Amino acid sequence: MTTVRLGTGIGWRPEIADAVEAMPGVDWVEVVAENVCPGHLPESLLRLRERGVTVVPHGVSLGLGGAERPGEGRLTALAERATALGSPLVTEHIAFVRAGGPLTASPGIEAGHLLPVPRTREALDVLCENVRIAQDALPVPLAVENIAALFSWPGEEMTEGQFLYELADRTGVRLLIDVANLHTNHVNRGEDPAKALGELPVEAIAYVHVAGGFERDGVWHDSHAHPVPRPVLDILTDLASLVSPPGVLLERDENFPAPAELERELDAIRGAVEAGARARVVPAPELVPRPAAFEPVTEATRERLALAQTAVLSSLVAGTPVPEGFDRTRMRVQARALAAKRADVVGKVAPELPEILGDGYRPAFLAYAGTRPMTGGYRHDAMAFVEHLLRPGRLDDSRTRRALREWHRDRSGPRAHRPTVRLARATRRALLRR
Repeated sequence: MTTVRLGTGIGWRPEIADAVEAMPGVDWVEVVAENVCPGHLPESLLRLRERGVTVVPHGVSLGLGGAERPGEGRLTALAERATALGSPLVTEHIAFVRAGGPLTASPGIEAGHLLPVPRTREALDVLCENVRIAQDALPVPLAVENIAALFSWPGEEMTEGQFLYELADRTGVRLLIDVANLHTNHVNRGEDPAKALGELPVEAIAYVHVAGGFERDGVWHDSHAHPVPRPVLDILTDLASLVSPPGVLLERDENFPAPAELERELDAIRGAVEAGARARVVPAPELVPRPAAFEPVTEATRERLALAQTAVLSSLVAGTPVPEGFDRTRMRVQARALAAKRADVVGKVAPELPEILGDGYRPAFLAYAGTRPMTGGYRHDAMAFVEHLLRPGRLDDSRTRRALREWHRDRSGPRAHRPTVRLARATRRALLRR
């Protein structure tokens, strides 16, 4: 395995682009792959590249842990971003993000979030084949990330460390280890971070994520919107005592603090890594992947996984019964979290909707989302939400109904692309703000 030494980095986001450019000691940045267009890269990223700062695209939509094979279009898009950014590697997640579809002869549904795969032999077989498909389609090496989870699958056959070791051993894929997610799984699922680190193939680590979150009612929420807590830094130190991480990156997605606070968090991360290095005794051995002789996964195996994942996702986003063996309380917490995230993202993708609906936006969207799963992207979801509200008997206020009808008309059909319509839309938004 070829190791790329990255150093200390931070997640690049448009809201903190200027701060990141001015920040001392930033060796590299990571960008959400789906948020950039290869032909229209943000000027800030281009300037960073010109200075020699490495940029790594981090995908969130492949669904490598899903029953379906990764889509050719999504793989092509990720490859294009890696090429455009001159990246030495790309990263994705060990998760499923959609279910249903041809394998289950049912409509496809989207989670809008990263959900855990069952740690079973069959699920691992599917994941390994999906990872190999992705590796063959990408121009640079792939690394995959462990995720945070609010619930566990019944009947799991492996620990997280064992699952990740098998994955790296069988495919040669590198690992992106998120120490904040190890802490999340410790609080939410009772999994010991030290045990996970002891079982991990730490020599396969490409880099490490560090992020903050918060605890509420005994559940840890991996928010990426709060300061990095001491327990997460302690796990980072423990990891660094086992191996020198090639790169460490601070993730922050919203609720951005002042640049000085971000710099202090980066300093704390460097300090945690240095503390681990001082405690390191034996260098990690080299992981030698198995020879590439693989048995293809049968369609029956994929179908069984598809049916199980569809039942789980449907219970979370469509109000169907929770499958047997799952913790119903945790599943309710996960369902609420998914609906809340969906409302937040739709509100950002279509900011006019919270303006038109005011305080009624969130309760209206959550009521809509309770039994209507997302079947496409967030923009499609926004359109479907408005279509739902415009049905007879759902809105009494004629002014709100008229504004929503105009909003929907402006975004559907060829009329949505005419300059005059765009000007009228901008004018209407300004009036609504007043």
